[in-house]
Amino acid sequence: MGVINILDKHVAELIAAGEVVERPASAIKELIENSIDAGAKNITVEIKNGGTTFIRVNDDGCGIMKDDVKNAFLRHATSKVEKETDLDSISTLGFRGEALASISAVSKLQLITRYKDEQIGTCYEINGGEEVSFLDAGCPVGTTFIIRDLFYNVPARMKFLKKDVSEGNAVSSVLDKSALSHPEIAFNYIKDGKQALRTSGDGKLKSAVYSVFGREFALGMIPVNYSLNGIKVWGYISKPSQVRPNRNLQNFFINGRYVKTKTASAALEEAFKGSIMVGKFPSCVLHLEISFEAIDVNVHPAKVEVRFLNERPVFDAVYHGVKSSLLSYDSKKGIVLNKPASVYDIAAKKPFTVPTSFLKNNNPFGVNAENHKNINNKNDYNPFDELDLQDNNADKISKPGKTSNSIPGKPAFFSDTDCENPVKNKNYGSDKIGIGNVNEGQTEIKGYFDFLDETNTLDTKLSQSDSNINDNSYENSYDNTDKLQENKDHRDDVIKPFINADEPVFRYIGEAFKTYIIIEKNNKELLFIDKHAAHERIIYEKLKREKGAGFSQILLKPITVTLSMEEYNAAVNNLDMFKECAFDAEDFGNGVLIIRSAPSYLDESDIADSVTEMAQHIAENKKDIRSEKMDWIYHNVACRAAIKAGNDSTEKELIEIAKIVDSDPNIRYCPHGRPTCIVISKYEIEKNFGRV
Repeated sequence: MGVINILDKHVAELIAAGEVVERPASAIKELIENSIDAGAKNITVEIKNGGTTFIRVNDDGCGIMKDDVKNAFLRHATSKVEKETDLDSISTLGFRGEALASISAVSKLQLITRYKDEQIGTCYEINGGEEVSFLDAGCPVGTTFIIRDLFYNVPARMKFLKKDVSEGNAVSSVLDKSALSHPEIAFNYIKDGKQALRTSGDGKLKSAVYSVFGREFALGMIPVNYSLNGIKVWGYISKPSQVRPNRNLQNFFINGRYVKTKTASAALEEAFKGSIMVGKFPSCVLHLEISFEAIDVNVHPAKVEVRFLNERPVFDAVYHGVKSSLLSYDSKKGIVLNKPASVYDIAAKKPFTVPTSFLKNNNPFGVNAENHKNINNKNDYNPFDELDLQDNNADKISKPGKTSNSIPGKPAFFSDTDCENPVKNKNYGSDKIGIGNVNEGQTEIKGYFDFLDETNTLDTKLSQSDSNINDNSYENSYDNTDKLQENKDHRDDVIKPFINADEPVFRYIGEAFKTYIIIEKNNKELLFIDKHAAHERIIYEKLKREKGAGFSQILLKPITVTLSMEEYNAAVNNLDMFKECAFDAEDFGNGVLIIRSAPSYLDESDIADSVTEMAQHIAENKKDIRSEKMDWIYHNVACRAAIKAGNDSTEKELIEIAKIVDSDPNIRYCPHGRPTCIVISKYEIEKNFGRV
């Protein structure tokens, strides 16, 4: 007897259903596509418990004729395709005739429908692929599917379903993409008795974007409308300032169908190259209208991938469409550098009026008061426009009554003594080579030790000894040098007892390339420390040791972070992880987290990116090992919070980092494995210079 078995109808349907209906979201996707093909203008989706126990999809489309109701649930029964050539130009979302058969095979399904030309509707019930009832029913034109107990007869598939929250978020993702693909349809999504999404159906894509992603995301978009080689590209792209750390919010639609296309994604990112930082990705909601004959949509079971007859025209259309919109956006942005504030900028509500009495009596610049009695009538007036500080106009701008030794162009609030020789009187030094000139009125010359503690008695006494240096002659500059050296030696002798002999002696040399700290240690070696790598490791160790305690800072204005549904699901199921990393994150609903507190090291601009990257990593991590996820989160927070290479840092900060690196054996490498410090001994340097 042969070993090949012919499966019966029921088993074959269960196997086939697994290809189409993977989870509640995939069943809802198929039903929504049928509603769109039926010409619906309003679609309502309701679920309970993530869709595992209850699903309702209602539309106001054309409905199903009574004679076609039973045939609709037969496998490979469809109204979209009649002959082989129809597969070359598919214009509908559904066409295979497998959706209803697959869904009814694994659930308890009830259909209530009425065709537009019929006076009475039909109610049809089918459980596990077996008919239960077929009755007339009173109902409006359109179709309603009610699905209960999905996978009740397939325990093997039921046990692989995720938590209700995860399944519900997957349904939300389907609704989001459906709303963006057809802004002319009003979608209403009810989740466990609460409205989760509602779109206006006004036909404006911006309205759908606003409803799905929120106000902040919608305001950060640039419109695109472009045609090339018979391909039309329209929609919205994110501004260069609103990019994200991943591609999860890149949405492409071809002929009203949501698809994943590497060709369009590559063209989008190529167009943004040079406008955004490396490692950042633009978001988009882009529609492509292409000839039906130029694409093949029958290459993926879930119909989310397509094959192009020629990919180059698609790439070019997307690239040039996005590029032209970016160039147009850049040209419209006004760039104003060092714009002086006018009197109207300072007080926009009450225009500033300069009193005539002030111009007559307190006018250091000689502005003609008679010509400017009412500045309110001159919108572009700038009181400094008429100033002329050239020497030949000194008589016009000098204060009346001053003697001839007044400095030309000098405002009256400067005294003659200050202006005659500002360098001499302000103790800026001398232009001669040497120590410089010190005037009799000067009480002290402040050096490094003086600024350690202004109230220190020791420094006060030393500064008094320095005040005796009062020789203005260039010839005695070397004597002054000797006196300063004596004072320095005296200071060193007094301070030495206060230095702990057990601690290493650090001398801060400087900072190279705004990145590398240079420290001389014990007069024996030089330390070259990467400030970013070192600071990153310091923060990482502290986060890991204290689990984020003490790092959180309440934000003055909470920040909302828009996530893809996969990221959102990962985040809401792991909010405690964010808490341990000093993020107070709450579920704000509909794919949005609200952040009320964050690590104190992070800049406001980095908070959203950090949360997004954390959510993405948790969503992509296949191993449910808490320590691995937390370790990555600590890495991420530490990297973003650390001092950045190239940024300005204070000497005090850099010295403190150097001390920690030298004293803590754990701070040898950054969390990514790069060394934090390189040590060069004095012997090595002297050897290279031939001194040893």
